[in-house]
Amino acid sequence: MSLGKFTHGSCGQSSRGARILRGAVSAAAISFAAALVPGSASAQNYSFNRVEVEGNQRIPTSTIANYTEIQAGQPVSAAQLNDAYQRILGSGAFESVEIEPRGSTLFVRVTEHPIINRINFEGNRRIKSEKLAEIIESTERRVFNPGQAERDAATLAEAYSQQGRVAATVRPRIIRRSNNRVDLVFEIAEGGTTEIERVSFVGNRAFSDNRLRRVLGTKQAGLLRMFISSDTLIEERIEFDKQVLRDFYLSRGYADFRVNSANVEFTRERDAFYLVMNITEGQQFRFGQITTVSEIPEADAAEFQAALKVKPGAIYSPTQVENSIARLERLGLRKGVDFLRVEPRITRNDRNRTLDVQFVLTKGPRVFVERIDIEGNTTTLDRVIRQQFRIAEGDPFNPREIRESAERVRALGYFSDAEVDAHEGSSPQQVVIDVDVEEQPTGSLSLGGSYSANDGFGVAFGLSEDNFMGRGQRLSFSASTARDTEEYVLGFTEPYLLGRDLSFGINLGMSKRNSNYATYDWSRAFVNPSLTFPIGEDSKLQLRYSWQQSEMKARSDAVTTGAVTANEIAMGKRNTSALGFTYSYDTRRTGLNPNAGWLLELGADYAGLGGDNEFIRTNAKAVAQTRIMNEEVTLRATFEAGSLHWRGDNHSRVVDRYLLTSDTFRGFDPGGIGPRDQSNGVNDALGGNLYAVARFDVEFPLGLPEEYGLRGGVFYDVGNLWDLKHADLTGGDIVGENGSWRHVVGVSLLWTTGMGPLRFNFSKAISKEDYDEERSFDLTIQARF
Repeated sequence: MSLGKFTHGSCGQSSRGARILRGAVSAAAISFAAALVPGSASAQNYSFNRVEVEGNQRIPTSTIANYTEIQAGQPVSAAQLNDAYQRILGSGAFESVEIEPRGSTLFVRVTEHPIINRINFEGNRRIKSEKLAEIIESTERRVFNPGQAERDAATLAEAYSQQGRVAATVRPRIIRRSNNRVDLVFEIAEGGTTEIERVSFVGNRAFSDNRLRRVLGTKQAGLLRMFISSDTLIEERIEFDKQVLRDFYLSRGYADFRVNSANVEFTRERDAFYLVMNITEGQQFRFGQITTVSEIPEADAAEFQAALKVKPGAIYSPTQVENSIARLERLGLRKGVDFLRVEPRITRNDRNRTLDVQFVLTKGPRVFVERIDIEGNTTTLDRVIRQQFRIAEGDPFNPREIRESAERVRALGYFSDAEVDAHEGSSPQQVVIDVDVEEQPTGSLSLGGSYSANDGFGVAFGLSEDNFMGRGQRLSFSASTARDTEEYVLGFTEPYLLGRDLSFGINLGMSKRNSNYATYDWSRAFVNPSLTFPIGEDSKLQLRYSWQQSEMKARSDAVTTGAVTANEIAMGKRNTSALGFTYSYDTRRTGLNPNAGWLLELGADYAGLGGDNEFIRTNAKAVAQTRIMNEEVTLRATFEAGSLHWRGDNHSRVVDRYLLTSDTFRGFDPGGIGPRDQSNGVNDALGGNLYAVARFDVEFPLGLPEEYGLRGGVFYDVGNLWDLKHADLTGGDIVGENGSWRHVVGVSLLWTTGMGPLRFNFSKAISKEDYDEERSFDLTIQARF
């Protein structure tokens, strides 16, 4: 057995192979030199009647003879012999080649490349061998190619570089076996992770380094470097960061923004990198005049102008221009204007830093969609992909709609790659759309941990499949347990019911809660089917039905029970059957101002379609938020209110009424405010039929390095919970039925970690009742691993 060793830069042969190759080169050189000597016999042309080949085992003699391109009886010069030698060697099938003229016979001796018996990887821990085998081109039972082995080594080194291990080295090595076979071994030295020590910017004036770092996917190495992989140097991620930085500035009106360079340098110790991004911000522009003109008679410019939402004076954003074009084209479809094209013509006004936008309505070419061809979807059904297209065969062709459809296909998350192209069909007036996708796994298994002062430490388990049976449906199961709670939920979602933009979902589950704020526990089982569909660009409506069975029980460790609680426990199991809706309007991500937005939710449920309870419950929620001081400070205001109007002949229970938790109103225990029963020496929270809460938050940087992920906050909450109409208060000693307003102030520490967000709240109630249960500290942890 002989061993041949390679380096990363060259693939070496065995000593025997080297000797043969040197001999072959020498023989060719001597023959060629002799041919140049005047008067030498060798200078005469050769003539061969036959070609004899030695050493070949797999490759036929006739194939090698054909490589020489020498015809029997034809004169052959020394230069032609050299060309024949180069052709045989250049075929890549041989380790060495030697040619020797003997009279009228040309002898060719070859040594074939061996067959790869096995491919192994040694030294790899971070990337599994199965994954490495997928990215190389050398394969077992194929001819060994030294050049290909070197290229494979470079590919493997690049794979490690993409994980931030730029010092990784890969050396291919061969182990000779019998019958001209070799084992190909890639010896891998993974090296350590080379982190990005600092990310800094040059040329930024409007936004601080800290604000821009939050935009990038690349992060500085911080306290949690063991858990954060985005603090390593990955070239592709830096290219992506350039694009997202450009999008960030363009969406804020900096039309001349550009990234001049992104320089990466080693630290002095050469164990980390500095990333410096040199940028030019330019001036911020706003929208100037917004006009619409029509070049086609069937489109009324005034009607299309009225459909625009963007107004003069707003910060310029290309996204808003694209949204306006899409809005006008959709209006054209509703008006029956086929082949409508909207061309934005932008006029720059440097003096007042505005951009006038004129939307020109023109007639596009009469081109139709001939067909949509889909390839590569081995699991996903064709209809799931077609649902992302707003056009079908025979519709007018719209390039913008095709681009948006391609983005929707990619956003599904079902495919590792998705390409959508259009080309001419059977005629110039026909277009064929090709969709080429590559499937990827869509199932996930998650194990999580959580902590809250309400429920203590908990464990959550989740199993989901986002593309169930290739139908685009989502099937999930989750289980969570904590000190005082337990819940199991099975969910199913069909996002395109009947092929329309109509989402159907259903949840089935059961939950139990051990109350730590009263002398009772409760459990429930529920079924909640729903339909959700958009009714506008930023709004949607959910229609739902809910059925649940709930029961209250006395706590096993309770010495005594309040009178009102005893009355409600005696009611036993109760069924609730209800119809409801929720309307939501959300501009926080799609509004004209990228730094401001608001959310409005209105909902109502009517119970009484069978079951034991009859009531009307209404809820309202509004959230407004904005960023100020160059987006360093976030202001947020939240308002919530609810009303329960009991209509049945029976009595309501605390599980039917509202109870405020720390998520709704900070500074108090769950059920810590509102009416209470103090009979029999207890202090049971009874909830209420009416509540109203307002929360005001300010979040700001602490001046610490951004990589620590720490921000500060202050908050002020005011709220009330009251009213016990239709409750059985027999024997109770009730306080707080008429309610009173509580006021809470506090500070927060927000820590964004690689395992999940942590929030520490320190609060003080500046206005409360004596019977309230106050909480001055609250910690929430949510982790996934």
